[in-house]
Amino acid sequence: MAKDLKPHIGIFGRRNNGKSSLINLITGQNIAIVSDHAGTTTDPVKKSIEIFGIGPCIIIDTAGIDDLGSLGQQRVEKTMQVMQEIDCAILVIADNQFGRPEMDVAERLQELAVPFFVVHNKSDLQPLNETLKSMVEKGLNTTMVEFSALWPDRKDTLIEQLKKTIPESAFQKVSLLGGIVNAGDTVLLVCPIDSEAPDGRMILPQVMAIRDALDNDCICTVIKETLLEHFLQVKPRPNLVVTDSQVFAYVSQLLPADIPLTSFSILMARMRGDFENYIKGTPHLSDLKDGDKILMLESCTHQTSCEDIGRVKLPRLIRTFSGKELSFNYISGLAPIDNIQQYALVIQCGGCMSTRKQLINRTDLAVKAGIPISNYGMAIAYMTGIFDRVLEPYSKSQGLT
Repeated sequence: MAKDLKPHIGIFGRRNNGKSSLINLITGQNIAIVSDHAGTTTDPVKKSIEIFGIGPCIIIDTAGIDDLGSLGQQRVEKTMQVMQEIDCAILVIADNQFGRPEMDVAERLQELAVPFFVVHNKSDLQPLNETLKSMVEKGLNTTMVEFSALWPDRKDTLIEQLKKTIPESAFQKVSLLGGIVNAGDTVLLVCPIDSEAPDGRMILPQVMAIRDALDNDCICTVIKETLLEHFLQVKPRPNLVVTDSQVFAYVSQLLPADIPLTSFSILMARMRGDFENYIKGTPHLSDLKDGDKILMLESCTHQTSCEDIGRVKLPRLIRTFSGKELSFNYISGLAPIDNIQQYALVIQCGGCMSTRKQLINRTDLAVKAGIPISNYGMAIAYMTGIFDRVLEPYSKSQGLT
């Protein structure tokens, strides 16, 4: 899996508060530059590490939240944007300073439902003020830990607090096919190869599905869609067929109705996205009106082509299905979303290169604004007339009716 699938831990604080020293002590490596010069870290820096009891994770060192000047303000904005992609945060203070910059960070973390705790660093120079500790812990409903890079024996205490704070869901392994297959089942993966497919390799959801099928003790077979008809004639009936949403119509037509069918995109939506709200929002494709705007959210940036699913095929299918004059906006990666209220519908890709936290934070903007959301695979299934069929494999595991 891509490193972005690991839990993300963000380190925040003013310049020269010792964030980099803290990271080096946690990891036991000199992975962050340490300097007495304020502002050494200018941009968020990600580093893969292993923390006992949590496992592989990504730690993010950020620029100082008190940076100055126009360039400094841009760095602060980048630091604040990091909060959209993290599962847990450590807010580092020193010299008993807890003011507006710290409150801005804490309030934004609470708004995004990111759990965090506060570390009073450099306590060898100035001990933590107990009045401040009480005020912060009660006022922000969090924990404050006293620390110093010169106290390596406190490392275990710090890591224990991190383990208590980070949600277990961020580092527990989640099965892509869990609950919809049984040991011994045959899982058929139908993978079309077109100009959007990476040269010489498979896309991440396909690789994940193969490994997850093996982890669930299933028999996994991979074919191109052009071989499906032949496969069904000569091979044992599969217990589940997973395909690319783009060939839903073709595969569904060939596949007997009693063989469960779904797509890689919908599997990813169940694993990472707001699955229930995708299901609720998808039928709004039938309610679109002339002049409506639709926001297409892509998790990664990539070179587009005439066969691009999110920017070409899906918008064309939506226009044809609705018969309406529609406009589409496209946002990739973690770029900010402006004026969410202007959209009639938001459609998110499978999110194979994002964590669940990243996806939920983005689509939650629409949910809170009362705007329906959908997923590439669900949208295609709905417009192809097989929406109920591709959701049927999840009915027992998700409690769907």
